[in-house]
Amino acid sequence: MKNAVLITIGDEILSGNTVDTNSNFIANELKNIGVRVSQILTISDEIEIIKNAIKAAFEIGDLIITTGGLGPTRDDKTKKAIAEFFNDEIALDEETFNHLKAYMERRGRLEILERNREQAFVPTKSKVFQNHYGTAPCMMMEQDGKLLFSLPGVPYEVKPLIKDQIIPYLQQKFSLNYISSRIVSVVGIPESILADMIEDWELALPRNLSLSYLPVGTRVKLRLTATGENDAILQQQLEEEIQKVLPLIKDHVIATSEDKIEKILAEILSERKLTVSTAESCTGGELAKMITSNPGSSTYFLGGIVAYATEKKVEILKVKKETIEEFTVVSEQVAAEMAEGCQKLFKTDIALSTTGVAGPGKGEDGKEVGTVFYTIKVNEKVVTSKLYMPHLDRLDFMHFVSQKVIQDLVGILISDKNHS
Repeated sequence: MKNAVLITIGDEILSGNTVDTNSNFIANELKNIGVRVSQILTISDEIEIIKNAIKAAFEIGDLIITTGGLGPTRDDKTKKAIAEFFNDEIALDEETFNHLKAYMERRGRLEILERNREQAFVPTKSKVFQNHYGTAPCMMMEQDGKLLFSLPGVPYEVKPLIKDQIIPYLQQKFSLNYISSRIVSVVGIPESILADMIEDWELALPRNLSLSYLPVGTRVKLRLTATGENDAILQQQLEEEIQKVLPLIKDHVIATSEDKIEKILAEILSERKLTVSTAESCTGGELAKMITSNPGSSTYFLGGIVAYATEKKVEILKVKKETIEEFTVVSEQVAAEMAEGCQKLFKTDIALSTTGVAGPGKGEDGKEVGTVFYTIKVNEKVVTSKLYMPHLDRLDFMHFVSQKVIQDLVGILISDKNHS
């Protein structure tokens, strides 16, 4: 199996101003063709630091991919560092220049700025992969059978370069094993107890299969990964092993294929032709955002309301003033009335509601930060729950609560089906 090292270059990532999403994407794409990422580094845009990182990466990896530091500005030093590391010179590449010129002309830039023209200068030993969505090309250098790819840092430029050019190139150049994975999502069992329940099955797995426990909120994802030369055989192995483990945990399994909880929900809603709507307060639209992140969500998601102010809960969702006065706005009773009003407003089979205190200060009714009530209303069935998570910051709180609401809804729908 080939090993890869990913190097993210840029002070903006080290400062926390920019999130590195490229490494996650690249690692996942490499995994799918049998390349294991053994290390991910984030370094500043300094020539000596870049050179030292490349040297260290070559000692442990067969493949090095850098992202960032290839822009037209003077603080981008990656290209120079690569040329120095490989004892090479930088020169104008006519093919890259013509590509860059055509790219700029298509965007109405008939004159290429000198600063952009410099991006057509590349190390003379490099193989260039043209960037169809930006001005900085991808450059590949080879040394002792090991490869270094240097990519720009903009995610919408990185993704097509990886998927359309680099992955096919690697598949053609190397004889790579296939790596296939399946996810079994389990709820209602702590990770330690789950491990005990399936220990004998796990110990009996074939040598080319491995198991990972991935806790996500209150869900545990069992990721079963198979490695081999024939993808069809791997898929068969995975299915056989999943069928062996299901009887051990069947009452707690909510999915055996999809990974993300919102995709699991999408499959169930589409299959049963159910509709859903949301009435949110403390989650600020995150719940609706997650549900609508899937293609085709318009077939089951009819709409959502972010009734943040108390008066809007009364005005739009018809929550009774008396209920708020008696129980406060962050309460089981208000959550239930929000869901009922939402279901009537959008005329959906299912309505979801959240009311709570995301922080950083206490709620207007004195409730502690991290307190939340949420209601799931499926036709006439109403389930209201409470969470208290004072340790989460505001954004993590919103995301965790939304994940939990969707997960609980999936559990209810699966339970209803099993008992119908």
